[in-house]
Amino acid sequence: MSTDVRSVEQRSVDEREVVAAVDEADGTARFVVADIARDESWLSAPESDACSLDEWR
Repeated sequence: MSTDVRSVEQRSVDEREVVAAVDEADGTARFVVADIARDESWLSAPESDACSLDEWR
């Protein structure tokens, strides 16, 4: 999660861009979170273990 509290119209100095998606790996759906501006900066978990948006609130 970002700790940058500036306006969304301002880009952060380090130009992070974090995205999330559900992808399939080895026949298993996985929830993936990645900073696409940095190499090798991602994590994943089985989709069944990921929290729903309502659970995050």
